[in-house]
Amino acid sequence: MSKKDIFTLEIIKNGLITANEEMFYAFGRTAKSPVIYEVLDYAVGITDSKGELIAQAPGVPGFSGVLDFVAREVLEKWDGEMRPGDIYILNVPYKSGTHLNDVALAMPVFYRDELISMILNKGHWSEVGGMHFGSWTSDSTEIYQEGVQFPCVRLYREGKPNKDVIDIILENSRLPLHTLGDMEAQAASMKVAARRIEKLIEKYGIDNVKSAMEKIINDGYKLALLNLKKLPKGVFEAEDYLDDDGLTDEPVYVRVKVTITDEEFIADFTGSGSVKGSIASPYPATVSGVRETYIAVTDPHVDLNGGYFKPLKVIAPEGSAFNPVKPAPTSTFWEAMSYATDLVWKALAPHVPDKLTAGHFLSILATILGGVDERTGEPFAIVEPQAGGWGAGYDMDGESGLVACGDGETYIASNEVYEKHMPILVERYCLNTESGTGHGKFRGGFGVIKDYRVLCSEAYFTVSIGRNKFPPWGVAGGMNGTPNYCVIFKQGEEPKIVRKVAAVKLKKGDMVSLRSGGGGGWGDPLERDPEMVRMDVKNEYVTIETARDVYGVVLDPKTLEIKWDETKKLREELKKKRSR
Repeated sequence: MSKKDIFTLEIIKNGLITANEEMFYAFGRTAKSPVIYEVLDYAVGITDSKGELIAQAPGVPGFSGVLDFVAREVLEKWDGEMRPGDIYILNVPYKSGTHLNDVALAMPVFYRDELISMILNKGHWSEVGGMHFGSWTSDSTEIYQEGVQFPCVRLYREGKPNKDVIDIILENSRLPLHTLGDMEAQAASMKVAARRIEKLIEKYGIDNVKSAMEKIINDGYKLALLNLKKLPKGVFEAEDYLDDDGLTDEPVYVRVKVTITDEEFIADFTGSGSVKGSIASPYPATVSGVRETYIAVTDPHVDLNGGYFKPLKVIAPEGSAFNPVKPAPTSTFWEAMSYATDLVWKALAPHVPDKLTAGHFLSILATILGGVDERTGEPFAIVEPQAGGWGAGYDMDGESGLVACGDGETYIASNEVYEKHMPILVERYCLNTESGTGHGKFRGGFGVIKDYRVLCSEAYFTVSIGRNKFPPWGVAGGMNGTPNYCVIFKQGEEPKIVRKVAAVKLKKGDMVSLRSGGGGGWGDPLERDPEMVRMDVKNEYVTIETARDVYGVVLDPKTLEIKWDETKKLREELKKKRSR
């Protein structure tokens, strides 16, 4: 291969990445639902003809990690029967998915009669039917209650919409116009990527494009092996508990054994319990969750592809929380999937402190608030994740008000957009200093408080919250973080603290208050720089009492100046007391 050929292949590689990015932004700009155009709750990618991931654009990590599973499911069912212009729709979670709202479209790209690649786009549809408004729910007992299932069927046939399938979709959605708008935007964005690939073939030739795809996979694998050599070798274990099994209040034990060699990165969840409710993580989602930590500890800035994931192996016994079988419900799958990420994270954090922080609030605090807008007679729905506090690092405080690891590139939707288009009022949105955070030499970040006041006569509220009973973990003597929870304020009733509720009826004037927790701390709180403690008090992150009782820092209540002699004495007393 000549140097010119190498440069050509690199140009093609970047052209494929750019095609992904154009598809990503085209979908976001043209979708109908705020969960797409405001939150960016979707991901896109391109594979080769074998379903190996070639390129992907930044998106929801939980979606990005299952895109190659989507491609392989389509190839397995339709190989040899696909035609140019076909688009396939699938959302059944067990082979390639997450939950039914996350609808994947797959489009084959041909050169003459030869399949060249698969274009993939997976986005959260706000409504796909099911027992409750918004489709995903915390009280389902089987997948048939969660909405319509698309078992890898043709949505477009040789470029023409399959009206029969579209009619079924619209008939099963409570928000048919939003659903149709999102579906058409999704399909249109994929055609943008297809045109870019066709242009690359026209300009550089089919052989060069295929060679570039092959080189991407080979280079990804070589880079993964180089990065694995930099990691500590051995077996690393962690255990934890899910707050419940999805239906009862019984906690569920989960564990992982991570084995790292120069050639492999193995995450084995054998020994983890099973769940009854909708919190189970389908195997593809579990793999996606592990991929997040794998990327974080090897190279978070790498151009991801199938080759880079080759050393990674995930073991999750069927029937466990990390590998449910049909007809198990999965509509709040993120509760278990996030633990797949977090367990590997927890096992490795003490050994790669330059790569990983202490535990963060973890739960997506997924929220649905919807009903009918009486001003227009049209249904409305808020469908969104919430932000929270991240864990401290070995040399820094944790970040405040970020979305959880599984949501990655998503945004928090604009309060003003919701207030303009929906009958709700966001009364308060602020850092959750009330609940506090995980204290340490470096403290965790703070969660948020978000209050929604209902302005229409009737609305329905669903929420699923994890990390309530078992808060984020600290490292090296750092204290655990604080729990996530929600408070429902109904007029004439006492406020009710909840973790999971489904389709709770609210009336005009009622309010829900979502409260995410703070991240875990890193290191002994008595080793925190007193000046940093003083600034936390000054900024109203912690109280003067917390500064004294937890950090051993005595401040003048009027000037907030540090009383150094008293601080030194108190810290010595607290160290002796805590060492007993």
